[in-house]
Amino acid sequence: MTSNLFESFVDMEALAADAALPDAQRRRVAILTATDSGEPEALALLLRHVADEDAGVRQQVAQGLATFDGGPAAEGLVRLVRDADAQVARLAAESLSELKEPAAAPAIIAGLGDPQPAVRAALLRGLKELRSQLAWGPAIEALQDEEAEVRAQAVGVIAYLKREDSVPALQAAARDADATVRRTAVSALGFSQTRGAVETITRALQDAEWPVRESAAETLGLSKGAGVDARALIGVLDDDFWQVRLKAIRSLGQLDCVEAAPRIADSLAHPEANLRKEAAAVLGRLASPQTRAQLEQAAGDPDADVRKNVRWALSRLAGA
Repeated sequence: MTSNLFESFVDMEALAADAALPDAQRRRVAILTATDSGEPEALALLLRHVADEDAGVRQQVAQGLATFDGGPAAEGLVRLVRDADAQVARLAAESLSELKEPAAAPAIIAGLGDPQPAVRAALLRGLKELRSQLAWGPAIEALQDEEAEVRAQAVGVIAYLKREDSVPALQAAARDADATVRRTAVSALGFSQTRGAVETITRALQDAEWPVRESAAETLGLSKGAGVDARALIGVLDDDFWQVRLKAIRSLGQLDCVEAAPRIADSLAHPEANLRKEAAAVLGRLASPQTRAQLEQAAGDPDADVRKNVRWALSRLAGA
């Protein structure tokens, strides 16, 4: 059967005519069809309807603009993020996060002076994905924003750029009054190999909020920086929150800290199965004979995944 070469032809003039009709449903269908066509002319059609009187049309435009890259699409989304309709604004924010072309950065940066914190946060979230060096300065400035949500998104932008000259600003953010900002900053510092970054992450193991401590425990294992002190991680194996202990155990395994094995083995008796499973896996990696008795005792653990990891750890000891 011969295929029809013209099956995918889209009449953009007809779609533009439909998009100008009083019937909002016809306009929505026209916008959707134009978006699906992928035609370059479709972008201009979408941009003409960012201020459409119907919220449903604007929602369609907000979703459609995510399929186009560059400044014009970003400008349209910046306008829609400010939309009075919450659904339109939400969809526009999601679409901003889907843009990948660094050329969109100037249009987004231009909107960062918006008086609405939610808009500023959404724009920064979109900038993060672009990984544009143009975003670094505005993100550093946004660390002083009065709204914690905006500061947290600014840290995210900086984290993606992985610039060593960001370390002082991230260290300051790790002392922010808001726990979410602190947690994000601690995680962001993991890219740096400087002693100052490692010391800041280590101090965060004593943060008053457990999610910050969890982030610090995880980041130390991922960090390749100078002076990572395994003793600090061993010290949080008694944390009140099992989530913090789990990340500390995982990081001790990544650091191949055999001296921590007996303390890690204590977690095989913890009531949380996820923690016991992680402990058994790390003990297998470390293969310390000192933990044999506790591993043998855990061989009958009620959780199948824990038993599987315990068997593997014991096999590692048998081959050691």
